[in-house]
Amino acid sequence: MINAFRPVLLVLCAAFSTGALAHNPMCECKAIDAEQIRCTGGFSDGSGAPGVTLDVIGYDETILVPGKLGADSTLTFKKPGAEFYVLFDAGPGHVVEIDQADIEAP
Repeated sequence: MINAFRPVLLVLCAAFSTGALAHNPMCECKAIDAEQIRCTGGFSDGSGAPGVTLDVIGYDETILVPGKLGADSTLTFKKPGAEFYVLFDAGPGHVVEIDQADIEAP
């Protein structure tokens, strides 16, 4: 009797396993010039991240630039004078940190 249900179980397992595939958060920041930085966020499945929180945080954990990604999934901000990192936070398990040292020069 179990052998009769094996094909059905295989189909169900395959269907549920694709739903379990996660889409990983992605964020990239580049310096536009000496003063401005643009960050773009999204997910590995190709979807954008409009409205997702993207904060610029000092090494002392103070939020230097609070922000959210715009409709185009980007945020442009003035480079802080203090050392900082960028925190893309799309919820638990969907967080990316980018240190200032990893931001591409223009």
